[in-house]
Amino acid sequence: MFQEKQLGQSRINGTTATSVYSPAVGVTAIIKTIYIANQSGSADTYRLFVDDDGTTYDQTTALFYDIVIEADETLQIDTFIAMNDPSGNVAFQNGTANALTITLFGAEIT
Repeated sequence: MFQEKQLGQSRINGTTATSVYSPAVGVTAIIKTIYIANQSGSADTYRLFVDDDGTTYDQTTALFYDIVIEADETLQIDTFIAMNDPSGNVAFQNGTANALTITLFGAEIT
């Protein structure tokens, strides 16, 4: 079965990298669009990580690192990230707690 859907969403209450999505057992996920919204009145930075088989969130798994997002701005990232390991994670880190919201859209195939 192929189901398009919102795969994950988070507004992180801290500044530590946090998993936003991990595929379930027997699921192949395809992340197609990532939105990052800055709802604060100040610019902030973010980091986006994909570890296809674990939880290492550093320069070795970074897709975006210390990217500035201006106040009240929303970024749309069109991509193609395939994941099929339930140990894998997409993680997000913001520079200021509660400043940014990340939302992932794509499909799950079972």
